[in-house]
Amino acid sequence: MTMAAEGEKPIAWWREPNREQWYAWWAVWLGWTLASFDFTVFLLIMQPIADAFEVPLTAVAFVLTLTLWMRLIGAVAAGWLADRIGRKTPLMISIGWYALGNFIAGFSPTLWFLLLFRALLGIGMGAEYPVGAALLMENWPQRSRGLMSGILQSSGNLGVLLSGIIYSLFYNTIGWRGMLWVGILPALSIIYIRYFVKEPPVWVENRRRQRAEGREVRAPLLAIFRRPLLVNTLGACWFMASSFICYYSINALFATHLQVDLHMRPALLATPITLANLLAFMSATFWGWMSDRIGRR
Repeated sequence: MTMAAEGEKPIAWWREPNREQWYAWWAVWLGWTLASFDFTVFLLIMQPIADAFEVPLTAVAFVLTLTLWMRLIGAVAAGWLADRIGRKTPLMISIGWYALGNFIAGFSPTLWFLLLFRALLGIGMGAEYPVGAALLMENWPQRSRGLMSGILQSSGNLGVLLSGIIYSLFYNTIGWRGMLWVGILPALSIIYIRYFVKEPPVWVENRRRQRAEGREVRAPLLAIFRRPLLVNTLGACWFMASSFICYYSINALFATHLQVDLHMRPALLATPITLANLLAFMSATFWGWMSDRIGRR
């Protein structure tokens, strides 16, 4: 609780954001959740894809690797674009991009066709995360920014959880192609973003001042690798790279291990994945809440 003014009743943190800020938060949260779903659904169907195309599992795993590498390209490109035209349009483009890529991949006649469109999906998915984070954090009140960023981060775990549930309920009916076709549903969120989400006022004012004063950054990717930002840039890159290495070394082939080595059926396979990501959601939310009280560091 905090006081709006002396003598007034305390204002709950969830009442502090206005309607536009809540609209933006739900848009970004939905985008992150569905991006995670579109990406991680592939982890559940790698062995069936290998069987369908009669290729080694390592060949299908290469598709996963390429998707992750292409996320880097999408993230850098979308970040550059978002600084020039705003956060909203790149967010809509990224969601439509990865949703369409996953949908088309479901029609793959060959492994190479699948590789191409899952690689394109990686560009869209990589684009969605930085643009969404900027849109939300520039919009959200500082008091509960840590909590809401924690919930936003955990939306990735909810996407994994959602893919596990759909896999357990529908895989035997729709197969691996149907699992990919479900990935077109995130595109519907573009309609919501188009009509309800606005650009952050901070970005609008900053962009106006940059143009008026003639100080637009032409090469931001180079600027962050110069003094005095170099140490912070390298530190952040090292931290994020370490997090991704730890996460994907544990989770990327976990579902495949349960299928191939333990011969688990879909409903049983989804159980440990669901429980793990439910706990991860709770953990990220808790530490976001803690960061508002004891600091980020």
